Amino acid sequence: MRQAGRFLPEYQEIKKHYSLDEMFKQPDIASKVTLLPVELLKVDAAILFADILTLPSAMGFDIQFVDGHGPVIKNPILTQSDIQKIHHLDNLFSLEKTIQKINAALPADIPLIGFAGSPYSVLAYLIGNKSRLNPSSEIIKFIYCDPHAFHKLMNIFTRNTIQYLKLQKKAGIKAFQIFDTWAGQLRRKDYKEFVMPYVQQIFKGVDLPSIYYLKNSAHLFDLLERLGADVLSVCETVTIGENPLVNRTKKGIQGNLFNGILKGSPAFINNEVMTLLTAAKKHHKKYIFNLNHGILPGTDVDKAKYVIHLVKNFKWKN
Repeated sequence: MRQAGRFLPEYQEIKKHYSLDEMFKQPDIASKVTLLPVELLKVDAAILFADILTLPSAMGFDIQFVDGHGPVIKNPILTQSDIQKIHHLDNLFSLEKTIQKINAALPADIPLIGFAGSPYSVLAYLIGNKSRLNPSSEIIKFIYCDPHAFHKLMNIFTRNTIQYLKLQKKAGIKAFQIFDTWAGQLRRKDYKEFVMPYVQQIFKGVDLPSIYYLKNSAHLFDLLERLGADVLSVCETVTIGENPLVNRTKKGIQGNLFNGILKGSPAFINNEVMTLLTAAKKHHKKYIFNLNHGILPGTDVDKAKYVIHLVKNFKWKN
């Protein structure tokens, strides 16, 4: 998952000396952080170290990252007039440089995965003045009170997300993932109207292998198959091997070991990983092992390495 290195002592040492914003914007640091899980954990892909709010930062939003408080938006969207202040992307040279530096250091067989937040989940942080740690109430209020303005926002952010991912492609990513942290809280009818058409545009507009991650996805899975992504990343609300819709899909599946399991004993971890891999092997021809969400702070590095060892030594072919 994105920012997989944040539990590593080496990452925490870097973070002592720089703010998150500095880490994102300095190519030497961002590339080093991206490479840490590859070098220390021997994972099979590198994931670009950035944030889903890197995009709006390049669109005129004043964003600060404050530990323990989430992102602080100095100029949030409060009324329709605030929409007029949003501009096109600019000043992303550091991101391009970061991608180039990562690819220069990566082994040839390790791909770099780029990413962006979905327009909905990005807007969840930008709309209103409430807490950014759980921002869903403000965006839902905006949708129901002014759906026309919300669609206008989604169009703006969708166009810029496509441009943002094409920039990453030009710089050298080999695949991309869309993170949708908050849209899974919507009803089906609201997801279909306010999220689905825009995510479809993104997958249609960027010609690279693609992954879509939706947190709280179980009630929407049949809709996800129609988005255009090559791989669907599922959280813990879906049990691989037991969900009939997931079992039947022709899409690739990514996921979904519950991140808390890495806090357990080696025997417990072994059982959970083997159960997941056995189900994935039985039901899916295209499968990427991953967690249900980001790795938890304080996770024992040796336990993360143990999980990776189990996956790499699992017999995928009979």
